[in-house]
Amino acid sequence: MHIAFPFRLVPLALLCALASPALAAVGGAQAAPPNVAGPTGPASEFVENRGQDCEVGMPAAASHPRLPDPFARADGTAVATRADWRCRRQEILKAAEAQVYGWKGPEPERVTGTINGDRIDVAVSHGGRQVTFSAKLSLPAGPGPHPAMIVVGGVAGVDGRLLAEEGVARIDYLPTQIGAETGQSRDRQGAFFELYGPDVQSTGSLMAWAWGVSRIIDVIAGSDQRILSADAIAVAGCSRLGKGALAAGAFDQRVALTIPIESGAGGVPTWRGGGEGEGAQPPHSAYGEQPWLGDAFGAFTGAVDRLAIDQHEVLGLVAPRGLLILDNPHVAWLGARSGHLSALAGAEIYKALGAAGNLGYYSAVQDGTHCAWRPEWDAPARNALRRHLLHATADDLSIIAADPASGELERHRDWTTPALE
Repeated sequence: MHIAFPFRLVPLALLCALASPALAAVGGAQAAPPNVAGPTGPASEFVENRGQDCEVGMPAAASHPRLPDPFARADGTAVATRADWRCRRQEILKAAEAQVYGWKGPEPERVTGTINGDRIDVAVSHGGRQVTFSAKLSLPAGPGPHPAMIVVGGVAGVDGRLLAEEGVARIDYLPTQIGAETGQSRDRQGAFFELYGPDVQSTGSLMAWAWGVSRIIDVIAGSDQRILSADAIAVAGCSRLGKGALAAGAFDQRVALTIPIESGAGGVPTWRGGGEGEGAQPPHSAYGEQPWLGDAFGAFTGAVDRLAIDQHEVLGLVAPRGLLILDNPHVAWLGARSGHLSALAGAEIYKALGAAGNLGYYSAVQDGTHCAWRPEWDAPARNALRRHLLHATADDLSIIAADPASGELERHRDWTTPALE
């Protein structure tokens, strides 16, 4: 079966109230595809970012040696209800763009695509430019529509055997065609940078990779969904590709399940706190190795305490959707203790939103091989797939860390978790 379709995204002007010139550009809310019900509501809510109408600002510059309070707004007031989280989430998102990842860019003027049995093709037009890219599609047995997992990089990710047994399609997505890894030169190359030009030259490649995931979802959502189901999309990746998977899930609320695996600095682990003496990759190394992070992060590599946010709040951008973090305590460079600390702090956001069972963390594995699938991960991964893609009965996700690489949240926070109504 082959499906071809166009659809247009209708912009809603919104000025991002942030210091960076690129971040002050006009963005837009995305029109929901017809007849698509999102995982948390009707079609009108099935959009990339549901908080674009919120007025947000950056907090005053200050040093925060402990993990910042995710429930404290930029103006110092506290989040009081679950409904308040929508605009608080937008503040965190804009701070993450401004200081860590760079701007995701304006809403594309037009996205078109085709889906067939083994391939997804995507074409994006904006400002008189057009870029194209494709991803490999592997379908499970049986009729569609199928849930799908986008594997960033097309390597590692959730074990293919498990996906096939659970009836989940696999989309192998090569992100370097969207944002190239150009080493320490930090040159910006790839489809994302070609499309938007100077406006995104300070954006890191992780955000470019996340943008590519969003455009694949656009194509799925705009189809008749006889092959793939738009409300059952997961994204996964390992190592630097796990950093990209987290960014994709954090910055697109249509992703039902996010699985970052052994993501290291710039992914799940906190910048502050849990890595003392751990041997984890330091911020300046993560910034300098590749243009993964936005240029603005360079000012914080020696002073992460001045960041307005930390990575536990990036996990909070995913909330209350599914998030399963898989980690490796045997490779010090990956910072598993900081990853566990981040998961513990992020879990407080899920708890406040009444979704504690939607976040899981697992690092208690015997095999230390980087990016190898472990049998210990089978059960939590099955529960995550069934809970968030298949909408089937499944256990809550749990937080289980290896003893030598466990964080202590109470040592690294001075805030409490509110009981949100």
